[in-house]
Amino acid sequence: MRRTFRYRVYPNRLQSEALDAQLGEACRLYNGALQERRDAWRQARRSVSYYEQANQLKAIRADGSLALANFSACQDVLRRVDKTFRAFFSRVKAGRKAGYPRFRSRRRYDTLTFPAYGDGCRLRPNGRLYLQGAGEIKVKLHRPVDGVIKTVSVKREAGRWYALFSCEVEPAALPPSDEAVGIDLGLTTFAVLSDGSEIANPRYARKAAAAVRRAQRKVARRKRRSNGRRKAVVLLQKAHAHVVHQRNDFHHKAARALVDRFGLIVVEALNVKSLAGSMLARSVHDAAWGMFLDRLDEKAESAARQVVRVNPNGTTQRCSGCQTVVPKTLSLRWHDCPACGLSLSRDENAAREILRLGLSLDARTWPVAASVASEAVCFS
Repeated sequence: MRRTFRYRVYPNRLQSEALDAQLGEACRLYNGALQERRDAWRQARRSVSYYEQANQLKAIRADGSLALANFSACQDVLRRVDKTFRAFFSRVKAGRKAGYPRFRSRRRYDTLTFPAYGDGCRLRPNGRLYLQGAGEIKVKLHRPVDGVIKTVSVKREAGRWYALFSCEVEPAALPPSDEAVGIDLGLTTFAVLSDGSEIANPRYARKAAAAVRRAQRKVARRKRRSNGRRKAVVLLQKAHAHVVHQRNDFHHKAARALVDRFGLIVVEALNVKSLAGSMLARSVHDAAWGMFLDRLDEKAESAARQVVRVNPNGTTQRCSGCQTVVPKTLSLRWHDCPACGLSLSRDENAAREILRLGLSLDARTWPVAASVASEAVCFS
């Protein structure tokens, strides 16, 4: 399976300028390839393939029209364009909102990928990272890089630089566990388990809202296209990045704790996209259930655990003891069953019902219900 390790890198001033220039050239190539495809379709009703564009790279580089240092990195940019168009056509065929591929701003094109380790990128014995076009850069290897490195990406984020190593690793299966758990995700409490334990909702975005508002006001006061505005934008980016990093850390730790303990984890098959468009959108985005479930899938696959998704319809209204429907409004947070006398919190009852549904499924359907990708990517 693939796993991505992320490390902070510390380029000096000249190296930062070189990396910025490389990203600028990659962005220019991306926009040029996109323009060629648009023109070919508008003028001749002809689709341009990745191979047609890749065959032009040698001539473009030979005449000095492209200053991107690594040839394989140029090919990766063209693959990115091709992937964008494939996704566009798949949305068209599915009848969804298509969203035609757009040009990228140089200030928003933040990642450059070296698709073959050793070709323009390599970790030196002195612990520095060599990147073609920038030289040897200091990297903070706070943990070992496991597995075989396949690709290396350098990313610019909120004025900082990161190196991402995509590695092929062997899954580290945990000892078998007979414990099973049902999980009810919520907003008052992030998750309630079927054994009654709870995972508190940290609400990182809500806590950081005041700092984000101040950074937004600072951007709004600056003159457009000025250096002051660019600096204020970086401060705003850092405020948002801090929330993202906190949330990612919370998701990783919560998912790891569940996977370490339970052999079978049953969750709801939530339509997070619809919930994120409701009146509770802000809180739903802050909880980021979809990201958490992705982390849970990734860690469960690497540890040989099972994650099962069940239909969430009625799990809150049904009694987990006798399956009697006990209607409850959203404000009613306690479950009292008149048929069997079961009395417990609404969320714990839902978690028990979710577990019951998961255990009632045929075990042969679990891998399908888990919807685990064959190649999970876990950012550490």
